[in-house]
Parts: sequence; C-alpha cells; structure tokens
Amino acid sequence: MDIPLSRYQCISLDRIQSSCGFPNSFSADGITGEKSFYRRLFFPFSSKIRRTPFSQIRCSSVERGLQPRPKPKPSNSELNVENEAQVNGTRLRKPISELCGQIEKLVLFKRYHEALELFEILEMQGAYDLDSETYDALVSACIGLKSIGGVKKVYNYMINTGFDPDEYLRNRVLLMHVKCGMMIDARRLFDEMPEKNIFSWNSIIWGLVDAGDYFEAFRLFLTMWQEFSDAESRMFVTMIRASAGLGLIFAGRQLHSCLLKTGVGGDVFVACALIDMYSKCGSIEDAQCVFDQMPEKTTVGWNSIIAGYALHGYSEEALSMYHEMRDSGVKIDHFTFSTIIRICARLASLEHAKQAHAALVRHGFGLDIVANTALVDLYSKWGRIEDARHVFDMMPHKNVISWNALIAGYGNHGRGVEAVEMFEQMLRGRMVPNHVTFLAVLSACSYSGLSDCGWEIFESMSRDHKIKPRAMHYACMIELLGREGLLDEAFALIRDAPFEPTVNMWAALLTACRVHKNLELGKFAAEKLYGMGPEKLSNYVVLLNIYNSSGRFEEAAAVTHTLKRRGLRMLPACSWIEIKKQPYGFRSGDKWHPQSKEIYQKLDDLMLEISKHGYIPQERFLLPDVNEQEGRVLLYHSEKLAIAFGLISTSDWTPLQIVQSHRICDDCHTAIKLIALVTRREIVVRDASRFHHFKDGSCSCGDYW
Repeated sequence: MDIPLSRYQCISLDRIQSSCGFPNSFSADGITGEKSFYRRLFFPFSSKIRRTPFSQIRCSSVERGLQPRPKPKPSNSELNVENEAQVNGTRLRKPISELCGQIEKLVLFKRYHEALELFEILEMQGAYDLDSETYDALVSACIGLKSIGGVKKVYNYMINTGFDPDEYLRNRVLLMHVKCGMMIDARRLFDEMPEKNIFSWNSIIWGLVDAGDYFEAFRLFLTMWQEFSDAESRMFVTMIRASAGLGLIFAGRQLHSCLLKTGVGGDVFVACALIDMYSKCGSIEDAQCVFDQMPEKTTVGWNSIIAGYALHGYSEEALSMYHEMRDSGVKIDHFTFSTIIRICARLASLEHAKQAHAALVRHGFGLDIVANTALVDLYSKWGRIEDARHVFDMMPHKNVISWNALIAGYGNHGRGVEAVEMFEQMLRGRMVPNHVTFLAVLSACSYSGLSDCGWEIFESMSRDHKIKPRAMHYACMIELLGREGLLDEAFALIRDAPFEPTVNMWAALLTACRVHKNLELGKFAAEKLYGMGPEKLSNYVVLLNIYNSSGRFEEAAAVTHTLKRRGLRMLPACSWIEIKKQPYGFRSGDKWHPQSKEIYQKLDDLMLEISKHGYIPQERFLLPDVNEQEGRVLLYHSEKLAIAFGLISTSDWTPLQIVQSHRICDDCHTAIKLIALVTRREIVVRDASRFHHFKDGSCSCGDYW
C-alpha cells in the first residue's frame, strides 16, 4: 500500500521534544578541543544492523510541501522549562521514526534527491538525533548523486549533533568523501581515524589513484603493506593502475611478483589490469604473455590486449587479434568496436572500417554513443564527411564528444562555415561546450579564414562560457592572424599571452612566416622553437625552406648541419592509395610496383599536360620531413606516383583518396590542383596537417597549410 507523505503532516516534530530529548554534552568548544571525535570511539566492523525494508512509499517533499504544524503558544510554565533547558545546553530531539524510514526507503529505490530534500527539512527543524541506518542511507544518496553539497551537509550535521559513528560508518563517510572527489577532506578524515582496516586503506588509496596522485598512493600502499603484509586483489589492481599512470614498469613487475606469490595472479581483473599496465609502460611482449596465461580469456581481456597493440601503433596485429577474438566466440562489446574503428582509421583501410560498421550494427550496437562517435571520427578522418554527418544525424543521443568529432571533421576538411553552424546548433540544443569544442571550432575558423567569426567565438569563451582560453586556442588565433598576413599582430598575441608561449604558438607563427616569406620574424620564431622540447623536425625544415626560397643558402646549410648534429633524421616520404580494397604504398622515386612503367608514363604525360596551364617545378622547396635526396626527385614525389597509379587503375568518374605521412610540399600542392583540373577528378589528400580537397583547379585549404 502506497502511503502519501502528506499523512505525516499532522504530526508535529516538536511533540516529542520534551519527552525524548537529552542533553548534548558536545558544544562547539568541546568538539574543537578534541583532535577528532573519532578518537573517542572504536566499534567492531560488523556492528552495522540491517533494517527490514518498509513497504513502498511515494513522496516528494518539495512537491507535497511538507511543513510542520504551527507550534501552540506555550504556557508560562513551559517557557520556564525551555529557558532552563537552554541554560543547561542544546537538547537533541529524536525525529519521528517514520520519517527516518522514509529516507532509507527513498535511498533503497535510488530516489536520492528526495531523500536529501527530506533530510534538509529535518535539518531545518533543529538538532534531531539520527541513527546509523539513516546516516548510512544518506551517505549512499550523496555517493549516488556525487553531491559535494550533500556531503558537507550530512557530515556537518553528524559533527554538530555529536553523533559517534562505528567503524563501519566511519569507513562509509570516508568513502563518501572519496567518491565525491573531496580528497583533501578525505585525507584529513583518514589521518584522524583511530583504527584503520583494509577497507579504510583501500578507499583512500583508490581515491588518490583516481585523482592522479600516484606517488602518494604508492607511499600509503607501502605503509599499509608494512602493517598488514597483505592486500586484496582489488588493492593490487588499483596499484597496477598507479604503475601504469606513472609509466613505472619496474614497480608494476614487483606488484606482479607479489600477486604470483599470494596466488591471485590468475584473477581475471588482475590479469586485465596487468595487460593494460604493461601496454602503457611500453612492454607489449609482457602484456601478450599475461594474456596467453589467462585461464579464461574474457571480453575485457581481449579488449585490453587489442587496445595495447593499437596504443603502440601495431594496427595490423591489433586487427589480427580482433579476428581471433571474433573466431573464439567471446562476446564482442561496444568498446571492442570503438577500438577497431579507430584502428581502421589509422590503417587507412576504408574497407575494414565499413566491415566494422556493419558488424557494429549486426551485434546490436548500432545506437551506441561511444561506437558511433568513433565512426563519426573515422569517416571524418577518411574524407567521408558526408558519411560522418549521416552517422551523427542517426544517433538518438549525442554527447559533447560526438559534437566535437563532427565539428573537428568539418574543420579539417576546410568547411569552416558548416563547422560554425554545427557549433551554433550545439549551443541551441543546450549542450555545454568544453575546451575541446572551442579548439575544434577555432581550428575550423583558422583553416577557412573566418576571421570575424573566429574572434567572436574566442572572446565568448571567457565571457559567456566561463572557459579560460588555453595555449592551443591562442595557437588557432595566431594561425588565423597569420593567414591574413597580420604577422605583427600575431607576434603581439604571443607576447601578450597570459602564460609562457608554447611550441604550437611559435610553430603557427613560423608557418605564417613561411607562407608570407617573412625571413627575419621566421628566424626569430625558429630560434624560440629550438630551445623548446621535444624538438620537431618539421619546424627545422620550414625554416630551411624559408632560407632556400630567399636565396640564403649559407643559412640553409647551417640548418642542415644543425639537423645532423642533433641526430634528427629526415624520413622517407610515403603515400598510400586503396584500389579495389587493396592498399598500395609509394615512396618518392621508387620503382618496385609491377606497373612502374605505366605509372611513370602516366605521370610524365600529366606533367606535360599541366605545364600547358602554367605549372613550373618549384625546386627550391623540400618536403617538410623527408631527406634532401628525395626532395631532388621533384617530379616523382610519392603522392604524384600514387595519383598516377589511381588514375590508370580506376574509372574516369571515381574520386581518388591519398593518405601520406608528411605535410604536402608546395610543388605537389600546385601540381595536384592542376591535375584535378585537367583530369576532372576530385582528389582528396590527407597529409600530416589536414585534408586537402582538390577540385576544378582549387584546394579547400585556400593554399594555406
């Protein structure tokens, strides 16, 4: 039978004050005089009493307007009694047991907001005594809501009423602070506990690891180990996470050794944590060894080893492990598909991506927000921005990561107007943007030259959204100014930034100097970059190109000498194209392909054709991160060979898509624009910087990259 809360409105909360109250010996001075009220207590861990569940009760303290009855006017004798009580001290009053039961019942049915509302009503009525079961329920409500305000109210009420919790409830209060991220208060509570058991240590160490304070977590773990010389498997899992966070493989191996000695090394959760730790610490061989020794390979285990291979760039091995997982009959979840989709994006294999998309739908994860967001990101990175938009539109629920992926996709494809439109649509839908959102939309504005729009969004970050711009946002604005040729303004923005300029900020200015051939400022930006780590090869090559284009060959030679002295080697440039579901790779000037003769003949014909449209090879420029010898093979750069092979291997109406490991050089950029014009083909090149959509003699980047 459902009992409405309004039934209890006829009961005055003050009726039991005189009969059930008792003196409170803990004044404010008394509490602060003790180091902690925990010092006065110690109760067995098993002292918690479970209350028999009540029948289901419906209530909403706010909607039903729970109010106590007005107090009757007291007689003179009652006033004398109250005055005497106030002289002796504040009295604690026992609340109506039905209301405490309602709080516990509301928590049982996960109606945490209403439980805390009812507690606030009791709190406003005065110092009522609550029992352990009610406090336990309130702790669960605070944890369920992760309500910092609720934690403070419940804990302060416990202190102010002088409640003495047992060991179980002390640990629950500690866990409440940890779960709500209040680690400073949690650490103080932990330090003041007179007795600590395994649960206490587990809670505080877990909180420290979750907060990223790995060194302190290790210090406490070693202290605990000296006291108990034992730990649960969950504690080992937590410390393995700390080892992974610090990247300390020797600490992880010591923990692994302890696990084997204690006999819990075969635990599934421990094994999965070890695989993750070894992967993040750079030892994929040890991760594979742990995986092979698992008595039962679960979905989480397979996901961990696949993610480990993907983390280290072993994309083909990760895909092979996925096929083994699929053949083993283990259940595949949305996390598996999300990982595989990201691997397909890295492999530049659209066919594998389509297969993963189809498998995602077949396994019932077609509406999963994580997997679909990965698909949006994949199709965006593979030049299929329309497919990315279709997946996005079909998603029933979208989070901020989903919006960020599509906005960034539009930006990388040079479609800044659409990116800004999606950003405005996101705001109209009351989705709260984060710093990544602003990075995506500001990058889109800088890629597309949307100066006024970019500055308005940049200024709105702190004005409307209370998000402080970071260095990466400043780098976007520097690039935006550089695109317009406002190099002095870009330099002033770097100089006046509220923090030390970063590598990306100086690199954006250096790129602008390369495009606008400002030698002096470019040299200054390059010198700033030289003193900042890690050193990036492309920055040296940009300066090298600036010197070469200006005829400063001695300075260019000095840059080359610096590269050799610092051990920075320019790698061979590679480009890939997929023809009939088969990927093909090319290097500059190589002739390994069986159709090399036809490829070079086609490229020579193309060079002759585009020369009629004004093409002249730009021999002064090198590729951004390839060696000088390859730079001399200007007519046969890897992307030109890939395009020539695509033209002779596909029908006349088929768009070509090239993926390359380096930033496209000026000569190839000019050549491909003219090739797209004379062949009437759409050519998409994804380089290390962004997407370039070549069509009808123009590029989506606006010749600024």
